[in-house]
Amino acid sequence: MTSGADPAATDNTPVSNLELERAYLRDLEGKPTGQRLWGYVKLSGPGWLQSALTLGGGSLASGLYLGVIGGTSLLWVQPVAMILGIIMLCAIGYVTLSTGERPFRAICHHINPVLGWGWLLASLAANMVWCLPQYSLATGVLQQNLFPGLLGDDGPLSPVGSKLVIVFCVFIITTVITWSYGSGHWGVRLYELLLKILVAMIVACFIGVVVTLAVYSSEFSWGAVFAGFIPNLGLISKPSPELAAMLQSLSPPSQAYWTGQIVSAQRDIMISAAATAVGINMTFLLPYSMLSRGWGREHRGLQIFDLSTGMFIPYMLATSCVVIAAASSFHNQPHASVAELIDKAPSEWPKSYLSMMESRVYSEMGVTPSAIPEGEAEKVQAEVAQRLEAMPLEEKQLAAALMKRDAGNLSKSLEPLMGKFWADIVFGVGVLGMSLSTISLLMLISGFVVCEVLNIPSSGWPFRLGTLLATTGALGPFVWGDAKFWLAVPTSVFGMVLLPIAYITFVLMMNQPSLLGDQMPRGMKRLWINAALFIAAGIATATSIPTIYGKAGWVGIGGLGLFVLAMIVTHVMRKPVDSPPQSA
Repeated sequence: MTSGADPAATDNTPVSNLELERAYLRDLEGKPTGQRLWGYVKLSGPGWLQSALTLGGGSLASGLYLGVIGGTSLLWVQPVAMILGIIMLCAIGYVTLSTGERPFRAICHHINPVLGWGWLLASLAANMVWCLPQYSLATGVLQQNLFPGLLGDDGPLSPVGSKLVIVFCVFIITTVITWSYGSGHWGVRLYELLLKILVAMIVACFIGVVVTLAVYSSEFSWGAVFAGFIPNLGLISKPSPELAAMLQSLSPPSQAYWTGQIVSAQRDIMISAAATAVGINMTFLLPYSMLSRGWGREHRGLQIFDLSTGMFIPYMLATSCVVIAAASSFHNQPHASVAELIDKAPSEWPKSYLSMMESRVYSEMGVTPSAIPEGEAEKVQAEVAQRLEAMPLEEKQLAAALMKRDAGNLSKSLEPLMGKFWADIVFGVGVLGMSLSTISLLMLISGFVVCEVLNIPSSGWPFRLGTLLATTGALGPFVWGDAKFWLAVPTSVFGMVLLPIAYITFVLMMNQPSLLGDQMPRGMKRLWINAALFIAAGIATATSIPTIYGKAGWVGIGGLGLFVLAMIVTHVMRKPVDSPPQSA
C-alpha cells in the first residue's frame, strides 16, 4: 500500500489489482507514444472528475456573460486560466503521487499549519458558496426549458412550491450519486463513468449550439472566433470594440457612466471565468481522488495526460462554444424582453430594465434613492420620469444590450435547427447535467474535508454526513430572483479571492526537500517548473488583491494582512522538519 494513501480505496481494493495497474504503467513507459496514450485512456479518471466539476454553473454563466459583454474577443480568458490551473494541479498531483502523503497533513507538517488550514477551510467555504448557483441553475432550466408548464411561473404550483420540489429532487439525486463514491472501488468506478457520460453530453450539447449558429447565422464569422483566442489584456480596462463603438454616439457624461459600468462588469466576469476554470476546491479534490484510487509514483505521467484530456479538452470545447453562442446571439443586441419596448413609455419597460435606467438617472442627478427626504420623493420621482422620457434612443439600446440573460435566452440559439421544443430539451438536459455533476462533486469535496479535519479515512458515515455541508446551495433559488445564471458570477469572484492560498502553498511544496526528498525536481527541470508555477501563482495573486480591495476595501486588505502575519509567526516559531511525518 502506498504510504499515507487513503485507506478508503486501498483497503477495499485487492492489492494485486493495484500492483497489476502499476506494472502496466511501468511497461507503458517503454511503448510508442500512441500505444502509451491509449493505455492512459483506459486508466483515466480523476481528470474527468475535475472536468465535471469545472463544467458547472460557474463556467456556463461566465461563458454566457463573457459572450454577452465581450463577444468573441474574450474567448481567450477561460483557456488561459485553465492552462495556469492545470500547471498548479500537476504540481499538487506530483507531490501527492511522489510522497503518498495526504496533502493537508503534509502541508501542516512540512510547510505551514496556517497555510494548511487556510487551504482546507477556504476549499470548504468555496464549496458552500459555489453550490448556491448550481441549485439556482438547475431551477432555472427546469422552470424555463424542461418543465415550464409544471414548474414555471404559470404552472399549477406556487413559485415557492415549485422551487421546493426542484430543490428536494436535486438534493436526493445528488446525494445518492455522491454516496456511491464511498461504497468501495466499484462505487468510484461507477461514479466516474456517470460523470464521463455527463461531460460528453454537455460538450455535445454546446457543440450543437455553435454548429447551428455557423449553419444558420449569416453574421457568424470563424475569423472573429479564431481571433478571440489571442489574449488581449487591454480589455481589463476598456470595453469590447463593439460596445466601444456604441459608446461613441453618447454624450460625454453618458459615455463616462456606461464605460464604468461596462468595464466593472467585464472585469468581474473575466475574474469569474478565471476562478471557475480551476477553483481552490478543485485543488483539494484532485489529490484525494487520486489517493482514493491508490495511485502512486507510476501514475505521474498518467496524471498529466488525465488532466490534459479529461479536464482541458472538454472544458475548452464546452466553454468556447458557450461564449461563441452567447456572442452571436446577444453581444451588442438588445435583450429580447426590451427590444420592442425601448421607444415606449418607461411605465411599459420590464422591471429589471427600468431599474437599470433609473440608476443611470440617479447617478446623473447625484442622488441616492435611500437618502431622498420623504417630502421631496414625489418631486424627485417626477424629474426621474422626465429624464427617462428624454433619454436618447442610443443610450436606451446600449442599456438593453447589457441586460443579464438566463437559460431561456441561450437555448433559443438551437431553435433554427431543432425547433423550440427540442432546443429546450437538448439545452436543458445539458445544463441540468452540469449542475447535478457539480453539486455532487462539491459534496464529495466537503466529505473529504470533514474526514481530513477528523483525521479519519474518507469512507463510512462521517464521510457521507460531511458531504451534506455543501447542501447550502439549496438556498440559491430562494435568495436570487431574475437571471439565476448571474448568481455564479459574484460567487466565482469570491472563489478567486481564495485561490492564491492554494497556489502559493503548492509552490512551496514543490521546493520543500523534507517533503519530496530525492523526488524533488533538479537542474533545468526544476527551473522550468518553478518558472511556470511562479507565473501561475503571480497572476492569481495579482488578480486577487485588487478584487479583495474592490469588494471589501481596507477591511479585506486588513484580513489578508492578518492571515500573512499569522503565517509568518507560525513559520518563525515552528521547529524545522528533518524527516517525513508518519503515515496518516
